[in-house]
Amino acid sequence: MTSFIGRTRELALLDDQLDIVRRGGRDARGVAVLVRGRRRIGKSRLAEVFAERADVPYIVFQAARRSTPERAYADLAAAIAASSLPNAAVAAGNEPRSLTAALTLLAAALPTDGPSVVILDELPWLLEVLPGGAGELQRVWDQQLSRRPVLLLLLGSDLAMMEHLTKPDQPFHGRGAELVLRALTPADIATMTGLRGMDAFDAYLITGGQPQIAETWRTGESRESFLERSFATSLSALVASGTRVLDGELPEGVQARTVLTAIGGYGERTFSGIQQAAGSLQSTSLSRSLGLLTTKRIVAVDQPLSTRTQKEPRYRIDDPALRFWLPFVEPALPEVDRGRGDLALARVNDAAYGSWRGRAIEPVVRASMSRLLADTPWAHVREIGGWWPRSNVPEIDLVGAARRPAQELAFVGTIKWRPQPVTATDIRKLSTDAAAVPGYQNSTPLVAVCPGGVTPTAGAAQAWTADDLLAAWA
Repeated sequence: MTSFIGRTRELALLDDQLDIVRRGGRDARGVAVLVRGRRRIGKSRLAEVFAERADVPYIVFQAARRSTPERAYADLAAAIAASSLPNAAVAAGNEPRSLTAALTLLAAALPTDGPSVVILDELPWLLEVLPGGAGELQRVWDQQLSRRPVLLLLLGSDLAMMEHLTKPDQPFHGRGAELVLRALTPADIATMTGLRGMDAFDAYLITGGQPQIAETWRTGESRESFLERSFATSLSALVASGTRVLDGELPEGVQARTVLTAIGGYGERTFSGIQQAAGSLQSTSLSRSLGLLTTKRIVAVDQPLSTRTQKEPRYRIDDPALRFWLPFVEPALPEVDRGRGDLALARVNDAAYGSWRGRAIEPVVRASMSRLLADTPWAHVREIGGWWPRSNVPEIDLVGAARRPAQELAFVGTIKWRPQPVTATDIRKLSTDAAAVPGYQNSTPLVAVCPGGVTPTAGAAQAWTADDLLAAWA
């Protein structure tokens, strides 16, 4: 088996569920787990690696998008017949006429004297062509599959649909545990690439934590070398990744793609700025597109954090797979196709990349701090955000509080993502700007995040480096 880095926690969780099946002693012998995560994030790979390591009979069925019911039933029967399940032959030559019939074949193929694993991949694609399919799945699970010692893994990339399946008014409610698969962590990427500090976070931002991209980053390779190789061919994982994600989430012609480009490609963050960049869309149309993008977890909406409730939304790309791809890769696709990757590479110059990175690293820093504060005087902090007025001046990178809106501010901070350390001048400017934040007092601690650390006389209450942030993910 090839090396498989990361996902230690997820593999352990699946092992725990299989142990429940092995131990038995429950009225329902089977266990179901719904695994959801963005496309290309490694759900299929995780499930198959787990099944191989578990050393039990298993089956993998991946639904095809825009299939027909008849084709879906036939494909499932064929997957059963080709599996390692002990009674797989029961499906050979069989032509089920319904999902119930196909799943009944699956139940008949399962062992009764030992555990097995069933992987139904891209479940939303299967259900979207089968009206009432969720109800059929629920009935067969209740009446047949759950009575076998089986671990049923239901995988899906459509986050909203996978969440919908478990809602109280849906057939599969209460019948399965949920596992959310997110991008690889910065620490995972550091391990895969052999990089540390800022370089590791560069690799994380560029790959978006996607395993299939990260595994093409050579050990110790520089950002410039990786991008040069990736832009050299349209077949590279980096170049191809964004198109595959978008085609799965937002088909061509959907207005939301124009809105997405305004946010991720042009860097617009305000409603009015996005509206103008997207061709002066009507407000209702823009609101509808933004609603779709946020529902699909592609775009996030941030609000200022302080002791006052403020409605000054700022939009940003939430899907890490698209943060780098939209501004730097998508515009270069025609050039890459005609063999001019050098032109694409030239646009990722220090100035353009540095400006983009300064903004893109902010949500990563905040997520990292949420993990490392447990061992600091700010263990009570549950909200880490930023603050800005309507004019965006001043703009504060870090605000910590126990709740939103805050009763009091735990700290106010600055992110200086550079090799040079934070100085006393930087902290004095932070202090001046922070005075505009509702709830800020002279006693509010001032903190800093900077790969280069801080000078001894900077005057920060606490500072964290890039390596400190990496350690938070270990």
